[in-house]
Amino acid sequence: MLVDGKWVENWQPVQGTDAKGGFVRQTSSFRHWVTPDGAPGPTGEGGFAAEAGRYHLYVALICPWASRTLMARKLKGLEHAVAITVVEPALTDQGWRFGTYPGADEDRLNGATYMHQLYTRADPHFTGRATVPVLWDTRRGTIVNNESADIVRMFNTGFGALARADVDLYPAALRAQIDALNADIYPHLNNGVYRAGFATTQHAYEEAFAEVFAMLDTLEQRLAGGGPFLLGPALTEADIRLFVTLVRFDAAYHGIFKCNLRRIADYAALSAYLDRVLAVPGLRETVNLDHIKRGYYSIKALNPTGIVPVGPALAWA
Repeated sequence: MLVDGKWVENWQPVQGTDAKGGFVRQTSSFRHWVTPDGAPGPTGEGGFAAEAGRYHLYVALICPWASRTLMARKLKGLEHAVAITVVEPALTDQGWRFGTYPGADEDRLNGATYMHQLYTRADPHFTGRATVPVLWDTRRGTIVNNESADIVRMFNTGFGALARADVDLYPAALRAQIDALNADIYPHLNNGVYRAGFATTQHAYEEAFAEVFAMLDTLEQRLAGGGPFLLGPALTEADIRLFVTLVRFDAAYHGIFKCNLRRIADYAALSAYLDRVLAVPGLRETVNLDHIKRGYYSIKALNPTGIVPVGPALAWA
């Protein structure tokens, strides 16, 4: 991580632990918002008006949080307005790196080698981890926001007429239900797989493991009785949040994170749901199975040899 703008040690996956040895995720630190007129958003300062070509999105295709933003960008038709740069999938001793690995990019915008260099460009005294996604303001030369949940909602409403008006990922009539689903799915599944994978005690691992599969069982029952999406006929923000974990589960979490009670392929309704989301125009191209596997299996603390498994055979892939 960075301490007062200086990189201090080799990258480590565990950001913090609780009293039980459970994984604790760092809170995002840049929380400004793009709005149609540049007015302040729910957090941070104002001055970030929606303009085509002004903002740039840095992502990792391994990362579910970054992939949320790629999905929202695609669904809202913002590819023309917000360009992207993809980091290499394998984590280095200095974290995310730009380069020439297939499907990745060099940083032609800022000329950085590592993601942490963008953080110190935005704040020379930054202390914390250099995470993705990052929404960058090319005019002011700084980070607008590095919280995926915020960026998804910015793409939904913050870009005004630049975005598709016929797609609403957070419709007013469903917000209470979306918020309730998010509050349930995030700790038990989205972050639950990480809590299992990065647990430092047996108790913390087993607790997270149980919550992951209890959540999957609940979602299987929910989707077996309705659909096609979590809240009916239209895909919403809640589906984006669920999908990015499901699509990585059999390829990575089942193995490297020891979430091996069942695969998503063993759940009929969840498998069918996964196929339906993948069939939404443009969303399949936000998924890169090679980056996902190579990225997770590059985590030295979990896989010291760096060997990437050849399998599994996935029907959707």
